[in-house]
Amino acid sequence: MITVHFIDSAGAAKRLECKTGQSLMQAAVKANVAGIEGECGGMMTCGTCHVYVHEPHASALPAPEADEDSMLEYTASPRRANSRLSCQVQLAEAMDGLTVDLPESQY
Repeated sequence: MITVHFIDSAGAAKRLECKTGQSLMQAAVKANVAGIEGECGGMMTCGTCHVYVHEPHASALPAPEADEDSMLEYTASPRRANSRLSCQVQLAEAMDGLTVDLPESQY
């Protein structure tokens, strides 16, 4: 298990203990984290699992593949250098302490 922190657009934090091997989106949806919709179930067709990943984890993640990179251009909230689709972030032991900001809106 690893600890993951979700910070909403108002600054409120939610701390989760998450299993490794699942996506960040799966963990958030299972825990009913407000602000992560994941409408497409992780198929990269909706962009409703957009997050902003804090350092040091942002630079440690593999670069987004072409499909994710393309979908990030269509998110409801502005794309930033640290934007990721949480369905594409696979949780691993090295990600313990991961912190992400949730965008103001997914729609």
